[in-house]
Amino acid sequence: MKGTLTIALIAHDGKKEALVEFVAANKSWFERFNLVATGTTGGRIAALGVEVERLASGPLGGDAQIAARITEGEVHAVIFFRDPMGKHPHEPDINMLLRQCDVHNIPLATNGATARLLIGSHGFGG
Repeated sequence: MKGTLTIALIAHDGKKEALVEFVAANKSWFERFNLVATGTTGGRIAALGVEVERLASGPLGGDAQIAARITEGEVHAVIFFRDPMGKHPHEPDINMLLRQCDVHNIPLATNGATARLLIGSHGFGG
């Protein structure tokens, strides 16, 4: 039985493979939580046999959907493998998502190093 905590998973195109590999390497940890992800990322994670709710893709509003869920208290941590070197037409949605994490004190991991810290945290299911 899954817990009541929900983790959002997001990755820019250039980082999707890294996030999928991270989830695969830590599959038993992720399976303890409710997972929600943007569309394409969620599809890649579901292919691992991990249950995940898929929202719209990032450019079509998935980032905004996750930000709204943070505001509503429905997302408790975000793992967002960002590509800092890429141009993203939905940058305002990304910034809104990051802002909501800060406003609502939601743990946010933006790369493999911070994601490892999050999953190893005793304060977050570690």
